[in-house]
Amino acid sequence: MQSCAFSELKSNILACRECVGVLPLGPKPILQIHPQAKLLIVGQAPGRRAHDANLAFDDLSGDRLRDWLGISKELFYDATNIALVPMGFCFPGTGRSGDLAPRKECAEKWRHQLLNQLTEIQLTVILGRYAQAYHLETRKKTTLTEQVKASKYWLEQGKIVLPHPSPRNNRWLAQNPWFEKDILPLLREHVAQLLATPSA
Repeated sequence: MQSCAFSELKSNILACRECVGVLPLGPKPILQIHPQAKLLIVGQAPGRRAHDANLAFDDLSGDRLRDWLGISKELFYDATNIALVPMGFCFPGTGRSGDLAPRKECAEKWRHQLLNQLTEIQLTVILGRYAQAYHLETRKKTTLTEQVKASKYWLEQGKIVLPHPSPRNNRWLAQNPWFEKDILPLLREHVAQLLATPSA
């Protein structure tokens, strides 16, 4: 019964036309989901390259993210292990300083019911402030650096906050060498145990 409900929900999401006339390139939902997925990666929204290729994280950001997780590209795109569910499923367009924010209609219409169907998720990887706002039960405002430093706490809650793997964050990575030294080994070990893969 759950499998039928999941398949129907996935079909409805991929056919969604909620933002017709609003999105610059039109609706084209991009996500990767399966009811058996154990790891959930939450980004902001697909970029222009993902929109054109109909595939999320097939770029330098994706290469860096896979390195952080300690997994291969093949495993990354295995929906039975990893779900890719951004806050907005469609490319939102480009603004003066990069891509626009995810359309809020997407989360309002689909997110709650979709997450309720992903019952096997044991770790949620959170990228970006919109994902943080939705997935973290924190009332006070905290910085990205503070959230990343709290990785041990969040892992106990089945979550972890990471800086976005985009080359735009090279400066943050250079200023915070503890991230690669202390956080990434912890993350890779956790992912390896979760997915039963050898740690990198």
